[in-house]
Amino acid sequence: MNPILFAIPVFMLTILLEAWIARRRGIATYDIPDALTSLHHGILSQVSGLFLKIATLGIYVAIYESYRATELPANSVWVWLIALLAYDFFYYWTHRLGHEVNVLWAAHVVHHSSEYYNLSTALRQTSSGWLLGWLFYLPMAVVGVPPVVFIGVGLIDLLYQYWVHTELIDRMGWFDRVFVSPSNHRVHHGQNDYCIDRNYGGILILWDRLFGTFVDERKDEKIIYGIRKPLHSYNPLWGNLHHYADMWRLSRAAPNWRAKLGVWLMPPGGWHDEGVEHFDTSTFVRYTTHTPPAMRWYAVLQYAITVPFIVHLLAVAPNLDYAALSLYSAGIFLTTLSVGAVLTGGSIGRYGELVRVLALAAAFFFAPDWFGFVAPMGLKIAVLALLLVSAAWLSMTHHAAAQGAAA
Repeated sequence: MNPILFAIPVFMLTILLEAWIARRRGIATYDIPDALTSLHHGILSQVSGLFLKIATLGIYVAIYESYRATELPANSVWVWLIALLAYDFFYYWTHRLGHEVNVLWAAHVVHHSSEYYNLSTALRQTSSGWLLGWLFYLPMAVVGVPPVVFIGVGLIDLLYQYWVHTELIDRMGWFDRVFVSPSNHRVHHGQNDYCIDRNYGGILILWDRLFGTFVDERKDEKIIYGIRKPLHSYNPLWGNLHHYADMWRLSRAAPNWRAKLGVWLMPPGGWHDEGVEHFDTSTFVRYTTHTPPAMRWYAVLQYAITVPFIVHLLAVAPNLDYAALSLYSAGIFLTTLSVGAVLTGGSIGRYGELVRVLALAAAFFFAPDWFGFVAPMGLKIAVLALLLVSAAWLSMTHHAAAQGAAA
């Protein structure tokens, strides 16, 4: 059973709780289109992982089986503790190089592209990080860390980082000096000059103190979140591909093969001695398409409908053949793109979303089983009703918007 299945309800409840507390305190830490875009990135990351993680974990297992120096016991508490410490150390360097090498930044930039900082931002994960990220952990296989321990400590390290993505928790005293905390990680997500390439730790901030990349959060300077070249999109596919596209254009224009290779291996800002370009925080304006409230809440409803489907996909994925897995994944992938287009605005996106909603309604209602799940008639009718209401909602808001534009 995929452990993320148990984490998803916790993620959803804590995001709702944080949004409610922030609203009560009058803190503008959430924006519905941005938060949903983060959640859509998270969905794509999980879907792509169904195809990529099997291959990359397979490499770890192969190295462990063929080249391990010893066989550490998987039932030893000390093995787990040492493995967690080792994983966190390698995570620090993986994360740091993800900021210092352009091709690695192309994957990691996804996580930094939100201009808000909240628990949904933690779920804005890359879909391409597994292409190269697994390389950094192979020493653990050579030492003899069993695959089950490697997977376990990796999950612990990942889940720990969820709670630090919040503006609602202030400085935590001694804890900030030893562990990654909300204060430490807020700095890491900042565009401010002093925030760039700082505080890479996963669980322990001690690595940053040891290797000279730590900096304290400043109370006298508001942190501006996001990336220096803004994403300006609610499309999660473009969120994953935009930096690769930039590198491809630059490498094609480069005069020789060394320069072309340099585009992929240089730091994101290029090789120069001038330091970080100054960022004027006073001129920053967050991206928005001024999505109407009706469309924002429509998108929230579609995400709520999608969550059970992604949970089901993750649960049944090991039992599906490649064709069924690909079809189910493609449907969820298209959902994130379609809802993202609705948030952006425009009639094409709404027409496409109307087709998607009606197609899903028909498929779920008339299919004899849904990828192995035989839905009771009551559930089929409930889902059909929700999707037909969604289609009517979409049509009415589109008609109202057209009338408003004509007036």
